[in-house]
Amino acid sequence: MKKLKIVIVLPAYNAEKTLQKTIDAIPENYADEIILVDDKSNDDTVKLAEKNNLKVFVHKNNLGYGGNQKPATNKL
Repeated sequence: MKKLKIVIVLPAYNAEKTLQKTIDAIPENYADEIILVDDKSNDDTVKLAEKNNLKVFVHKNNLGYGGNQKPATNKL
C-alpha cells in the first residue's frame, strides 16, 4: 500500500506574532511538508517561515481571506 503524504498548508497574512506558536504546536514528524501561502504580508511572516524551513509561496497582490485560501490548495 502506498504511504500517504501529509501536507499542512498555512494561509497567512501578517502572522508574524502567531506563526511560531502555530509551527511549534504541530507535533514533530507529523507532516511530511508544511507550506505557508502568504497574502502579501507587511511584517516578517515570510522571514519567520523561511527561518523554520517552511516552503513559502507569496502572492504578488493581497487577495483577501478567501482569496488566499483558494489558491493555497493549488500549491500542493
